[in-house]
Amino acid sequence: MSPLEEIKPAVKVWLERRGRPVLGQGGAAILEAIMEERSLSGAAQRLGMSYRYVWGYLERMGRAVGEPVVETFKGGRDGGGGAELTQMGEYLLREYRRIEEYVSRILRDEGQQKAAGLKLDIRNRLRGIVRSVERDGAVIRVEIEIGAPTIITALISTEVEEELYIKINDKIEAAIKVTEVMKIEE
Repeated sequence: MSPLEEIKPAVKVWLERRGRPVLGQGGAAILEAIMEERSLSGAAQRLGMSYRYVWGYLERMGRAVGEPVVETFKGGRDGGGGAELTQMGEYLLREYRRIEEYVSRILRDEGQQKAAGLKLDIRNRLRGIVRSVERDGAVIRVEIEIGAPTIITALISTEVEEELYIKINDKIEAAIKVTEVMKIEE
């Protein structure tokens, strides 16, 4: 298997409010552990985190959304203390897991990846050498020799050209989207 075939897309999911992070993978693990352990100290111990870290994380999360995400109960001599998620905490965890599953499903589905332009078939990649770069307003015309005497022409935006800084005689790999190819009858 070639290295190109081994490359897979990956993403990290988190929730934000007003540009401030609220909940990511670690926070979701904390909320789930609290649900299952019904205790902050039990959740912290289970996750190998300090109680202080978990408490601070929950405080930051609560400040970000404007209300507590966990409710704690003090215990007496016989114990009885504990913790449970508030409605907001349950909502955040449910929403995070829903979005995480949706994104994961797309990344596992090769058909979805191709439709979204995330996956390129190895056959759609052509290596060649840039033979000309011509500016025409907001579009750059790049001619790539992919094998004598075959030349393909790509039209790219000036932003892409500036980002890639394509020059004559650069070795380049062109990726062709199947949706951008049309058959011309002669």
